[in-house]
Amino acid sequence: MYYNTQQNVNRCFKTKINKDEKIGAVVYDEDKTNGRREPKMKVTVIGYWGGFPAANEATSAYLFEHDGFCLLVDCGSGALAKLQNYTAVENLDAVIISHYHYDHIADIGPLQYARLIHKNLGADLPVLPIYGHVEDEAAFSRLTHSGITEGIAYDPNGTLAVGPFSITFMKTVHPVPCYAMRITAGGKTVVYTADSSYIPEFLPFAKGADLLICECNFYAGQNAAPAGHMTSEEAAAIAEGARVGELWLTHLPHVGRHEQLVEEAGRTFRGVIRLAHTGLIWAQ
Repeated sequence: MYYNTQQNVNRCFKTKINKDEKIGAVVYDEDKTNGRREPKMKVTVIGYWGGFPAANEATSAYLFEHDGFCLLVDCGSGALAKLQNYTAVENLDAVIISHYHYDHIADIGPLQYARLIHKNLGADLPVLPIYGHVEDEAAFSRLTHSGITEGIAYDPNGTLAVGPFSITFMKTVHPVPCYAMRITAGGKTVVYTADSSYIPEFLPFAKGADLLICECNFYAGQNAAPAGHMTSEEAAAIAEGARVGELWLTHLPHVGRHEQLVEEAGRTFRGVIRLAHTGLIWAQ
């Protein structure tokens, strides 16, 4: 299912489920066997630009929601302002970072300040866990702001449980250490490539995913590998080879006509292809 909305109604609430209502951002399916309604996994694009944000936009940031739990995946430039159109800063339960380039972490500092200010104004906020790798110790240390956020190292070779989400990792090919993520909850799987040049290991990593959020910083025929990025054709090759349900092209370039990326990817991938944009929502 696909939604596109900018309305400030999609919020995570820590509230008991009322069987006659939809609670905040959580959408429910009816279980025909016993009348129970199960929460759907939901992904909202907060930011999608590569490098720097266009006017009034944001770089990489994605809000994952399931069963009332809010997980922010990456927190790039402009993300905090855009996030508040979909959930309050206080509602975040966790953040996870793929790597420490500014277009993926620039708003970690403002997020820490926002939580600090809300706490000083009387909000009863727990320390917010921010998960990251430790291959850049200085950058990892900045994920912690005493009493406000705590940097927690993830094991790239293991499985990380964050609320209802189960996350596994794959190291990508990028100028700095970076990890793709396979995120599962409620029987659904989303794969986020983060930043990388094309490598065949993406095919088994993304195999059977319901949604592939794939970086696409270059057009077909361009040489993306030296920059540690991918073309539309390479993104489509992963989607087709892994037989994913849907492909989102993200980390978009500041040049050219973005619709061309979809046209190019469509020559290889026969499924649904969407351009990431602020407010794009997937829920299943």
